[in-house]
Amino acid sequence: MGTDFEVTMDEYLPLRDVVFNTLRQAILRGELKPGERLMEIQLANKLGVSRTPIREAIRKLELEGLVLMIPRKGAEVAEITEKNLRDVLEVRCALEELAVQLACDRMDEEGIKAMKEASAEFCNTLDSDDITRIAQADVAFHDIIYAATDNRRLIQLLNNLREQMYRYRIEYLKKKECYPQLLEEHQTIIDSIESRDKDCATQITGQHIKNQAEAVVDTIREKEESV
Repeated sequence: MGTDFEVTMDEYLPLRDVVFNTLRQAILRGELKPGERLMEIQLANKLGVSRTPIREAIRKLELEGLVLMIPRKGAEVAEITEKNLRDVLEVRCALEELAVQLACDRMDEEGIKAMKEASAEFCNTLDSDDITRIAQADVAFHDIIYAATDNRRLIQLLNNLREQMYRYRIEYLKKKECYPQLLEEHQTIIDSIESRDKDCATQITGQHIKNQAEAVVDTIREKEESV
């Protein structure tokens, strides 16, 4: 494990969370490669911590689908596969379509204003090369829609799924040629929620997720062909 990655210490976070965030970012940025083994002792030495927070972080990463536990081998970074992508996006599509339908009924004027502001902020981030910042702005846009549902259980399910989606979102946002279409889809979602058009909101949300899936599948296949 020769890859170097930056440890960001935060005095307000417990050590286990610092370790988790560090390893998570290293995986999402590709500093820890798919298929790479996560050796507790080596990681502990690299990060200057004991093995306990490393072990706890690996367990959490496994729950997010970023790490696999292989019998007799231990932990390794999960591959980005077409099957895993489609499994996650099928569930996300059903939940997000429900979320926009509820948002059409329940989002107030303040929520609509916040959604428009979040969309503008997302647009502003696209000029940067900071994929993490762009992804966070995209997440913030969708979070406003989730919050408008006023359904705690649905929000919890979407938030849990979002962690598994994050890796695929990052891969999608690396494709700058997709940005104009992405912005257009966000605007149509805003317009349909503001006009309380559930059919349009449902259709564009499904298309939004389908387009993301197709773009990431292309990336996965390109990587497979280059091996």
